[in-house]
Amino acid sequence: MVRSALIDLRITPTMFDSGHLLPYGWNDTLSDTFDSYPDDGREPGRVIRVDRGRCDVAAPAGIVRALAGEHTLCTGDWVTLHRHGDEIAVADLFPRRSAIVRSSASGRSEGQLLAANVDTVVIAAALDTALDLGRIERLLALSWESGAQPVVALTKSDTVHDVSLATAEVAAVAPGATVVAVSADTGDGIDILTAVIDGTVALIGPSGAGKSTLANALLGADVLATGRVREGDNKGRHTTAHRELLPLPSGGALIDTPGLRGVGMWDAADGIDKTFPEIEELAAQCRFADCSHQAEPGCAVLGAVADGELPERRLASYRKLIRENGWIASRTDARLRAEREREWKTIARWQRQMYRSRGH
Repeated sequence: MVRSALIDLRITPTMFDSGHLLPYGWNDTLSDTFDSYPDDGREPGRVIRVDRGRCDVAAPAGIVRALAGEHTLCTGDWVTLHRHGDEIAVADLFPRRSAIVRSSASGRSEGQLLAANVDTVVIAAALDTALDLGRIERLLALSWESGAQPVVALTKSDTVHDVSLATAEVAAVAPGATVVAVSADTGDGIDILTAVIDGTVALIGPSGAGKSTLANALLGADVLATGRVREGDNKGRHTTAHRELLPLPSGGALIDTPGLRGVGMWDAADGIDKTFPEIEELAAQCRFADCSHQAEPGCAVLGAVADGELPERRLASYRKLIRENGWIASRTDARLRAEREREWKTIARWQRQMYRSRGH
């Protein structure tokens, strides 16, 4: 992978040159946010890569290596930097405009932040294998919940005969999102995809979907390593090991992500609603306000399935995501209750010790 050389950052309280930050998305709004922090020699920067408590940050003077400190950072974060002796450290974390969060791979009741301050999420799905509409719906819910605009890129379009049929099939399950068929090998559709993406773009999808190849096409150079999919199961190798932010020649910046084998919902009720708007509209017509769309009389959703207006597969996908999102929410509530109970026990123990020390 081609990486910019890290440089030494000499932070001074003088006015900084924002020229190096412009390709990474620096604008007047961010400048106003930075002005709200103490004027003590800090400089702004954007996190382009995080690993092992340190991060590479695009700073006014170039790319620097910094300590993350007490902050939980991810690629795309805007921060302030400050020097402590010979070390550069993150001092402040800007408020995030958007965040892509999934449930942790361990299944614990906490979310995993994939990328921050993203404007467009490009969901890569390969056409050289059978389309997994359920996975696309899952990634759409994740994207809508983040606050970014999703775009579905159907990669390897040169491997199928009827591209329009595949595009229509995906468009039917992606209301509100643009669907573009592309081929990084032939260049077909790349100009259309470039025209519909905007700002900071996060590229997500499973291994083997051709994300790194597509990223290289958008970047206009072979910057990211690519690999062939395995024969037999069509699964790709993880050629991208870390999330990394790179400037796009057309403007904006790109965050390439490792292949997502598992994408669990995390507090994604709004994202699910936006992914299945027709079900939400039908639910408003159900006889009972708390209808679960299972077997209740007067259920408009089940009626639409019976009439052939709503595919049964789509309802099953909706139920699955709702069920999963509810489960993780209950786990989160249980964790918060347990934390509050521990805090109260600590306070009560401290109070008892105080009373005993005073002779009560």
